[in-house]
Amino acid sequence: MCSGRVYDTSRQSVERDPQHQRMPAIFPKSMRLTKKLEFDAVYRAKMRRTRGPVTIYSRLNGLPHHRLGLSVGRIVGAATRRNRIKRLFREAFRLHQHALKSASIGLDLIVSVKPHDFKHLDDYAALLNSCVLELAEAWMKREAGR
Repeated sequence: MCSGRVYDTSRQSVERDPQHQRMPAIFPKSMRLTKKLEFDAVYRAKMRRTRGPVTIYSRLNGLPHHRLGLSVGRIVGAATRRNRIKRLFREAFRLHQHALKSASIGLDLIVSVKPHDFKHLDDYAALLNSCVLELAEAWMKREAGR
């Protein structure tokens, strides 16, 4: 009996990038800032960098990896707009977390966003990368001075 469906058996399997096979890009709960106390501690550290519509606050966390928190207020726009911006920043962090780890310190990061026109994922990733690397250098200098 034939179901009437036509199956395409000529498809070739897609080869994966070997670099992505070795380093999975994941974003587990252990890499997120979720509690008010965690956010307050980062704000109290008073270390931040601003690039365009984005301000990134940071604090040393004593872990071998960075953790991310997002703060996108209502002034940025409707809920769908805010959620899209948060999704893009989470994705940028997830995809570039191994590049961000070039500094040997772990940081708690809070990304605070001001109203702006949407940018592409690569633009948000570039903002995140430049700020995080600069913040890591600033923290290493601050710790060396102690």
